[in-house]
Amino acid sequence: MDDFLDEGEELVAGRRPVEEAFVAQRPAMRLLVVPQRRQALERLVLHATSLRIPIIEVEGGTLTAVAGFDGHQGIALVVGPRRFASLDEILARSIERAEPPFVLALDSLEDPQNVGTLLRSAEAAGVHGVIFPTRRQAPLSPSAVKASAGAVEHLLLCPVDDLPGALSDLRIRGLRVVGAEAGAPLTARQSDLRGPLAIVVGSEGQGLSPAVRRRCDFVVRIPMRGAIGSLNAAVAGSIMLFEAVAQRDPDGKGAETRPAETMEAKFAVEPAGADDTVHDEPYIEAAETAGTTDEALQTDTIPAGEPPSPSADELLPGESVSD
Repeated sequence: MDDFLDEGEELVAGRRPVEEAFVAQRPAMRLLVVPQRRQALERLVLHATSLRIPIIEVEGGTLTAVAGFDGHQGIALVVGPRRFASLDEILARSIERAEPPFVLALDSLEDPQNVGTLLRSAEAAGVHGVIFPTRRQAPLSPSAVKASAGAVEHLLLCPVDDLPGALSDLRIRGLRVVGAEAGAPLTARQSDLRGPLAIVVGSEGQGLSPAVRRRCDFVVRIPMRGAIGSLNAAVAGSIMLFEAVAQRDPDGKGAETRPAETMEAKFAVEPAGADDTVHDEPYIEAAETAGTTDEALQTDTIPAGEPPSPSADELLPGESVSD
């Protein structure tokens, strides 16, 4: 690993996370690519080349060892240290958007996949920031970043040494704190989730810790109708987030007013009729770099849009078609 990562550097692995790291303009040191996947990933490689980022070919097993998981899709970007936010910055973002504060708090989740999935849901739901404890919490590992589909690049993330204390601080600033609990008297739909709000998702095995539970203004439950009596933490948290979204914006009018920094997608697809199957992969608008001559990088205006997924025959073992 030391051959590819220096101290303080972070590895972002997976096609979509690498794209989002480019969109977020994360300082990049080198791009790692598995040779067998290079053609399918050529647009990302060309973009890295236009930014004069060194391209290093590595074997799939080596990249799996470096990333710590096998869902890297044959590509990873080495970037500088991630910048974390403060509570003040999170609340400032709500002011910038002219919205009541909307915060997600993670209470000692253990599974990186759950962390990543919740971060993806949080970004899609328009939360202003995510707070989580610095201890007894699954790390923001490459697999968690991959599970978020790159959403972490557009979120304000705030690690705190004292989560109950941070929730108390939010309450002082006018936010209500709500958690999920199976025995709660009211469902999420029956509760008022409008206004300044922090939603807390408890750990997979223990739920809300006692200290965090005491900071909750109220708890709600998700009605269950089947034989299974509980939901995965990421699923339950996502349901809570989007129930709040439905109440806060019942007409869906806020969907078109999200800031450009979180909504813009600097991707484009080759015109219809292109004869190379690699065009199924998106490419990213080239930086304005002197000397770039590749025709694929001569685009002045890039329409926004969701990049298409690779076909099933392009995937490596353990990859997901959707991400």
